[in-house]
Amino acid sequence: MRTREPLSVIETTLAHDVYRRSSTLLSEAAGSAPLSALRTLRDFIVANLHHHHETEDHILWATLSTVDPEAARALADLGFEHEQLDTALQTLAQVRLAEEADRPVLADAAAAVRDLLHLHLAHEEPILLPALRSRLSEQAWEEFAGQVMATSPAEGAELMIGFLDQVGEPWQVDLVLRNLPEPARAALPAIRESAEQTLRLLERPNIAQPAGR
Repeated sequence: MRTREPLSVIETTLAHDVYRRSSTLLSEAAGSAPLSALRTLRDFIVANLHHHHETEDHILWATLSTVDPEAARALADLGFEHEQLDTALQTLAQVRLAEEADRPVLADAAAAVRDLLHLHLAHEEPILLPALRSRLSEQAWEEFAGQVMATSPAEGAELMIGFLDQVGEPWQVDLVLRNLPEPARAALPAIRESAEQTLRLLERPNIAQPAGR
């Protein structure tokens, strides 16, 4: 069912839900999914989550500070949680994922990222979402969203589509993808198929390839 929420709230909530879902999946799949699929998911999380909070720190908070200084200050005060996440993401990025013996290290690193992320979003959303609803103009959000899309990392890009399809309604996903260039839009069916194949390996490893492949 469609809501009257502004684009800023819809897109932010979907992005946060993507990172909740993907970080949880990596933690759950670490012990059994194929290493190649785990590497793809790990690289997606490291690159995209870092990009997400970098754009918040350097663009969105500055934009909000002009219209809601109190909320911007409160969000800036959560910056130490971004630093904790950065440290955890660096540890996750350094996991070798070359052999079966790497799985316990991955599981620990993935759980640390998951736990920090879920806690951070629980702190951030009660401040950020009301500010987006009441203070940020649609034009300001469109400018921010355009910058985010233009600088989004390529690592595991198909997984972003796959996770969006999992956490959002079709009309919400269409809104998020509204500014995709035409070549990328034409490639969406193939991108979705690739994402589904990878997610099947992660979500149902018992019917996937042998674990080391």
